[in-house]
Amino acid sequence: MLNLNRLKKTKGRFSLINTQEAKVVDVINNSLIWGARNFLKEQGFIWVEVPTLTKITGACENVDTLYKQDHFGEKAYLAQTGQLYLEAKIPLHKKVWTIITSSRAEELADDRHLNQFQLIELERQGDLEALLKNTEGIIKSMLKEALKDNSETLQELERYDELQRWLAEPFPRITYTKAVGLLKEREINWGDDLTSKEEKYLISVYGNKPLFITHFPKKIKFFNMRQNDDDEEVVNSADLIMPYAGESVGAAERENNHERLVKRLQESQMFKILSSQGKTVDDFKDYLDLIKEKPILHSGCGIGFNRVSQSVLGVNDIRISTNFPLQRGVLY
Repeated sequence: MLNLNRLKKTKGRFSLINTQEAKVVDVINNSLIWGARNFLKEQGFIWVEVPTLTKITGACENVDTLYKQDHFGEKAYLAQTGQLYLEAKIPLHKKVWTIITSSRAEELADDRHLNQFQLIELERQGDLEALLKNTEGIIKSMLKEALKDNSETLQELERYDELQRWLAEPFPRITYTKAVGLLKEREINWGDDLTSKEEKYLISVYGNKPLFITHFPKKIKFFNMRQNDDDEEVVNSADLIMPYAGESVGAAERENNHERLVKRLQESQMFKILSSQGKTVDDFKDYLDLIKEKPILHSGCGIGFNRVSQSVLGVNDIRISTNFPLQRGVLY
């Protein structure tokens, strides 16, 4: 019987490249990506390309994990996200998406982090509720395609019944504040980020299926997540945490108030680090000007493909869902 969790690793690598297990991972990943593409096409999303060698605008919150590059004498970076470039297309198209190789110089070589992974990103006009419907829709489309194409394999992996159960009902939702309340015996304070252990506990409380956690504290999220109108301490955001993998999707409304956006950028921890490196608000000028000129309410998300795959496969190590897992000390 197939059991991917029995795979052994040598020097941080799993022997996946030319094995039967590799074939299983490949065909299921193939179904997952087509499930995502089919959903996006059916929902009217327009694919646009984004640069993968960028200015600082291709960074996520943790700018310390950027790979620095020289671009003919100009400082450049391997992109971690195409988010701001997708947002630039919102005035032209109501719904856009892309997929990039996100590059993050994580020093941790563990079962949760990769230095490169596939990131499916989408942006759309509309609020958080509309976005969460799309987020759940795309994940379920990925599951359906995997089940349709690989039913016997998933039954052999003892994954078929659980995946069917995830499809049967809407994904549950809780607020970050409620999550902290459920974790009160674990010494978590309001304003702390959630660890993978805490995510696993919350998933167990809600039936071991994908779970949305919404409305995170403003201070621990990206500067352009839209401040909640009723509670300025939180942003209209959500993480989808999935069994085995933990946080697999990050989603949020985007701040469309120019004055507030600039203030949030200047006050962010990310900007403090960038300022020490000689960066200024002018490095974000194109994006800030766009929001000033066309303050459209929109929202978007990033889906970590390999974490979704890890969850579908039911494996405890993200490296098993990735044939060429790049980490510190490992190159191919």
